[in-house]
Amino acid sequence: MLRVLSQERLNVTELTAVLGLAQSGVSRHLGLLRKAGLVQETREGGFTYYTAGPGAGDADVWTLLERHFEEGAGDPAVKADDARLCEVQRARKERFATHGTEFGQLVPGRSWAAWGRGLGLLLPPWRVADVGCGEGYLTVETARWASHVVAIDRSPEVLARATALAARRGVTNVAWEVGEIERVPLGDASVDLVLLSQALHHAEDPARALAEAARIVVPGGRILVLDLRKHDQAWVRERLDDRHLGFDDRELAGLLGAAGFTDIRTATGASLADGPFAVLVAAARKAS
Repeated sequence: MLRVLSQERLNVTELTAVLGLAQSGVSRHLGLLRKAGLVQETREGGFTYYTAGPGAGDADVWTLLERHFEEGAGDPAVKADDARLCEVQRARKERFATHGTEFGQLVPGRSWAAWGRGLGLLLPPWRVADVGCGEGYLTVETARWASHVVAIDRSPEVLARATALAARRGVTNVAWEVGEIERVPLGDASVDLVLLSQALHHAEDPARALAEAARIVVPGGRILVLDLRKHDQAWVRERLDDRHLGFDDRELAGLLGAAGFTDIRTATGASLADGPFAVLVAAARKAS
């Protein structure tokens, strides 16, 4: 915890995401470290942030700690913490909560959500399958412009949270279904667009999952895949139940082509210069 807080100012929720500990445990440890003078607390914009470093606590103690941090830099657990910290930093930038210019000027109302909803207004009112929908955030956004969405996930508990989210947002044009992405509970040629967002790397058989996507989409219909670009963060297998460490452009394009899709395009969706993860986006059309 001290090592992470010496690199970045974080709130409890962010620190929990980096360390993978229960929030109650993080709060308890922060309290102990504050009493020891090793962590400092500041409040800003309704949040409480924590920092650590030579400016907090005994200088001799920090000399020993920094030596320990340096010696442990190659430890796999430390590298995993660094990777998750990069993702927290990336998420902060993409929220645009207080996005500013080089002069620090606030730009009110600037957000990726508004941009995405604006683009959605340009799309036809398609029937959409959100396969591997998770907690439904993309599903709810898609429902704003789609005529109907079927959202599918393997976990009833996760779908319950997604259903609650849709209810809070007043979304009524979504059907929620329990199912696997390799065995989608939909009929042949029943949707116009298939979404697979951060789902394919969880599939036991990605080729089978894409074949199912091709089965349920109409001839001439579309598929949009957002997934991780190939990476080396093996810790995600155990902690996040990932089956694959992402895909490269040629690999994903090959899988889409083998499933019967054409006009395949790939691009980088999001990345951080020093981060271990990047989003790979692919769009394609099912042959007519």
